[in-house]
Amino acid sequence: MELFSFLNLHLWRPAAMIWFAQLLLLLLLVQENRTVVGATSNYLIGLGSYDITGPAADVNMMGYANMDQTASGVHFRLRARAFIVAEPQGNRILFVNLDACMASQLVTIKVLERLKTRYGDLYTDKNVAISGIHTHAGPGGYLQYVVYIVTSLGFVRQSFDALVDGIEQSIIQAHENLRPGSIFVNTGELLDAGVNRSPSAYLNNPTAERNKYKYDVDKEMTLLKFVDDEWGPVGSFNWFATHGTSMSRTNGLISGDNKGAAARFMEDWFDQTNAGSTFSKASESSEVPRRVSNIIPIVHEKHHELLELAASFKSSPGRPATKFMSMARRVRSALRLADRPRFVSAFCQTNCGDVSPNVLGAFCTDTGLPCDFNHSTCSGKNELCYGRGPGYPDEFESTRIIGERQFKKAVDLFNKASEQLAGKVDYRHTYLDFSKLEVTIPKQGGGTEEVKTCPAAMGFAFAAGTTDGPGAFDFKQGDSQGNAFWKLVRDLLKTPDKEQVDCQQPKPILLDTGEMKEPYDWAPSILPIQILRIGQLVILTVPGEFTTMSGRRLRDAVKAVLTASTGQFNGNVHVVIAGLSNTYSQYITTFEEYEIQRYEGASTLFGPHTLSAYIQEFKKLATALKSGQPVQQGPQPPDLLDKQISLLAPVVLDATPIGKKFGDVCKDVPKNSTFKRGDTVTVVFWSACPRNDLMTEGTFALVELLQGKDTWIPVYDDDDFCLRFIWSRPSKFSARSQATLEWRIPETAAAGVYRIRHFGAAKSLLGSIKHFTGSSSAFVVA
Repeated sequence: MELFSFLNLHLWRPAAMIWFAQLLLLLLLVQENRTVVGATSNYLIGLGSYDITGPAADVNMMGYANMDQTASGVHFRLRARAFIVAEPQGNRILFVNLDACMASQLVTIKVLERLKTRYGDLYTDKNVAISGIHTHAGPGGYLQYVVYIVTSLGFVRQSFDALVDGIEQSIIQAHENLRPGSIFVNTGELLDAGVNRSPSAYLNNPTAERNKYKYDVDKEMTLLKFVDDEWGPVGSFNWFATHGTSMSRTNGLISGDNKGAAARFMEDWFDQTNAGSTFSKASESSEVPRRVSNIIPIVHEKHHELLELAASFKSSPGRPATKFMSMARRVRSALRLADRPRFVSAFCQTNCGDVSPNVLGAFCTDTGLPCDFNHSTCSGKNELCYGRGPGYPDEFESTRIIGERQFKKAVDLFNKASEQLAGKVDYRHTYLDFSKLEVTIPKQGGGTEEVKTCPAAMGFAFAAGTTDGPGAFDFKQGDSQGNAFWKLVRDLLKTPDKEQVDCQQPKPILLDTGEMKEPYDWAPSILPIQILRIGQLVILTVPGEFTTMSGRRLRDAVKAVLTASTGQFNGNVHVVIAGLSNTYSQYITTFEEYEIQRYEGASTLFGPHTLSAYIQEFKKLATALKSGQPVQQGPQPPDLLDKQISLLAPVVLDATPIGKKFGDVCKDVPKNSTFKRGDTVTVVFWSACPRNDLMTEGTFALVELLQGKDTWIPVYDDDDFCLRFIWSRPSKFSARSQATLEWRIPETAAAGVYRIRHFGAAKSLLGSIKHFTGSSSAFVVA
C-alpha cells in the first residue's frame, strides 16, 4: 500500500490523528534543532590527540630537579591534545595542551617548522599556542637552555622527538577533523583542589586588593565544549589552577598527574556514557570496545567452572608479538564509531604558580606538626617539610582524588554549558627581550616612573624548593640575604656585577643564569606573549607560572582594555591565562610577593618588575586586537638544537639469565587463583629497556579477558589508571631487567577469566632490536 493510500485510510481516526500530530511535532522539533545548530555554528572545529609518553626508563624527570628521580615505568601515558577553531573563510587558531611539565622553545620552533612544510603559512607562531599541564612526572631533557636540562644529563633526543612527533600528529588529526560546529563556554567554582603553598607571600599583597577576593587561590574553572554539527559533542578543554605535584619527587612512573588523570576520567566517562548509542556501529568494525566489561560480561553459574577454564591456560610467550602489538594499540579506541572523531578532553594549566594540590597542608615529617609559616621549615630545615595530598600517604590516591575533583566539575560544566561563543577568531603575538624591557609604572604620590627588567637570575630561595618538593642543604624560603659559602660556589660559575645585583634586589642571586653563556645560554631572554580570541573568549598564553594574584592583575588589565568602550566585546568577555606556553621562563610574582623571596619570588627571573612588564605589553596586544591593528614581531628567539650536549648513556645490551627468554614470567599469579574487585594482581616478567621502543600509541602492559573458550579480548593497557608498568634493573649497570605489572582490579571489572601480558623490545650486542611478548597464567576475577 502506498503512503498516500495509508493516510487516506487511517489518518482521520482519532487515535491516529493524535499519533500523527505528535509525530509531526517531533519531526518539526528535530528539524528546528538541526536548523538552529546549522544556522548558528559559525566556526569550523577540529580536535586531535596523540601519545607523547617518551622514554620510560633512565631519563631524569622534569619538574623537581631531583637527580635521583629517573623514569622507571608508566603510571599512565602522556598525550598531546589539540583543538583548531577557524572561521570558514577567515582566521584560525590552534591550541595544543601537553601532558608535559611545560612547553619548550625548541619544541615549539621545530613543530612550527614542520607545520610550515606541511601547511604553508596556515599555522605560524602568531596563531599557534603550545601549553604544558605542569606534571612533574614526565621525561625531561627536551628544553634548550642549560639550567633546565642539567639534571637530565643534558639534551635527551628521545624525549624531544616524542614531543615534536606527538604534537604534530595531534595537529594533523585536528586539521583533518575540521568540520562545522559550535563552541560553548561555562565557568564554575571548584573549592577543594588547590591551596596556597606560599601564604606568607600572598599576604604581602595590599589588603584592599586581597579583600576583593574570597580565596587566596583562584577557584574558577573555565570550560569550552566543542559540538560538531553532525556528531554532537566531540571534546572539551578547560583551564583551572593547581600544580601537577600530586605525584612526589621520589616517584619514578611516568604520569600526567592530577590533570592527566582528569583527562583520562573524562574521556572514559564520555565513551562509556555514549556506549549504548555507538556500540551497534562500533561492533561492525574490527575494533573491540574498550570497556568490554560493560558490554560483553562473561557470566558463569558455577565458580569452579571459571577455575577449570583458567587452569587450562598456562603462562607462555603466546602468539607472535606483532599480532598482539596491533591488538594492544586498539584498546583505547573503543566505544566510538569507526568514522566518528575521538572525544578529546584536556585539562589545561593557568596561573598555578603558588597553588598546590596538596590540600591537607604542609607538615614536618619528623614531628607531624605544621611547618613554619614564613619559611616552610622544620627546626630550620626545609628538607623535612612536605605538603600532604587528600590521599596521604598514598600519592597515587592523591592524584586520583584531585584528578577526580577536576573531572567531576568539568562534567558538570560540560553538561550545563549554554553560552555559545560568537564573533571573530583573531590573535596577536610578539617576541620581547625580557632582559632589558623598559616599563612605566605608577609612582607613589602620583605620576609615573621608568624602571627596567633584569637579565635572568635565580635567588637562594629557589634552591630551597617548595612544600611540594623541598630542596636540600641549608637553603630556605624567604631568604633575602644568602650566605657566604654558597656565594663563593656561585662565583666559581659567574659573579653577578653590581648593576645586576641592584636590579634584582631584594633577591640575593644564587645563579646569574641570564649572563651565563657557556657552553650555550643557561636561561631564556627572548620570550613570546600571545592573545588568542574566539568570540567572547580571550586566551592569554604566557611562558611561565603566574601566581594567583599576578594572574588576577593580568586578566583584569587585559579585560579593562577590551571592555573600555563599546565595541566588539560589549562588556562580555571571558579572559583565561594559559600558563607554561610556547617556552618556559619560570615564575611571575607580584612586586609585593617578590619582596618576600619565597620560592616563587626567587624564581621570578627578570626582577621585581617582571609582572609590570607583562601587564604593559599585554595591554598593547589587547589594544591592537581590539582596534584591528598589527603588532611588531620582535626579536627571534635562538634555535640551539645544534649546540645541545647529551651525556645520557645509550642502551648497550639487554640480557636474561641462562635458560630464560625475554617475556618469560619470573613471578606468576598463584595457581588456580581467584581475585575480587579492589584486589591487586602482580606479575613479574624478564624484560628489556623500554628505551628500545617507546611503544608510542601502543602499550607495555595489557590485561585481557577471555571471551568464549579461546578468544582473549584486550580491556586495560598502560594508558589506564588501574594498570601500572614498573621497570627495574638489579643494579645500575646490569644488562638484566624486570617488568612488574600491577593491576588494581576496578570495581567495574566483569567477572571472568583474565590474564596479564607484557610487551617489550630487547637490544642485542650488535644493536639489533627484537620485540617480544609474555603472558601470565590465567586467573579468575569473581
